[in-house]
Amino acid sequence: MTSSNVQLQSKPVIALNWLCVFLAFHTVAFIAQYIGNETSIHNAIDKVERRISLDSAFLDVGNNTLNTPVNEYAIYRYLDKLNTTLKAQVSPVLVGAIQEITVKDETLSTFPELHQTSFVNAEQEISILLRTKSPLQGLSFSWVALVASLLVAPFFAFASRRAIRKAIAEAEAPPPQPRLIINLQDKTISNGINDKVVTLQNKPLCFYTALVKYCIENPNAPLPPHKDVPHELMALANKSFGRLIELGHTKRKRPDFNANLDKTLSEIRAALDEVFTGFIEEKETYYPPRAQGEGSRSKQHSYALPSIKKEDIEIIGN
Repeated sequence: MTSSNVQLQSKPVIALNWLCVFLAFHTVAFIAQYIGNETSIHNAIDKVERRISLDSAFLDVGNNTLNTPVNEYAIYRYLDKLNTTLKAQVSPVLVGAIQEITVKDETLSTFPELHQTSFVNAEQEISILLRTKSPLQGLSFSWVALVASLLVAPFFAFASRRAIRKAIAEAEAPPPQPRLIINLQDKTISNGINDKVVTLQNKPLCFYTALVKYCIENPNAPLPPHKDVPHELMALANKSFGRLIELGHTKRKRPDFNANLDKTLSEIRAALDEVFTGFIEEKETYYPPRAQGEGSRSKQHSYALPSIKKEDIEIIGN
């Protein structure tokens, strides 16, 4: 990519990009630290348990069979010695108690997690309470993440001019507008924006398909409901019905599109009301107008679609 095709982004964008990269790297570092701490604690627990198991033969922990008590002094000395060694090794585990003999050590407060275990040795069950650090305690600031983000951030400081123009165009582009989609294959109508789809019966579907085509071809032709359907509109409706027969949707004879015209238009309007819910203004383009008034006034009525254009519709399976 040549220098003429790239552009330095603004400082706030560069800072935001670096911050996002740094947070992403640091999150990965935290996850790696947590897993590493968890593994280290489990390994340390295994080592301490194995050490106490080996030393238990020399510990005076009492014997239930012989009815001998626990030598508390010996246990205290052992705990002190063992924990001193563990501290020197910077172990994430300390021993809190053996045979319920609890060590008194303020350091244990920094080891909040408890791990209880026991084992049998020489017919005597030995209980152990281990204190461990939390894996979260080992999380720390990652300088590696910081350095890595500083090395990677410059790649996000530049953006191609084409990408910038595209982003600007998308931001300024108007929202998509609904348009009528008539699907003869599925016998449905939809708006092309959302998943609202309505199925129409054969007669209203064919008549409406024909009405849309007729009004596009004859934008100024009136369609008064008290007169017979024009021959051209009737021919288009019959053609649409023939297409439904070809698609296997019906084997019935051709309906009379002049009969019950008000009912057919009512079914079409009901389907459009559902399909264009939330798009009141856009619906007017596709909506056969209702009669306004009675008597002589209704004779001036037309159910034509005067403002519809070819680009307003899509017919699938035509």
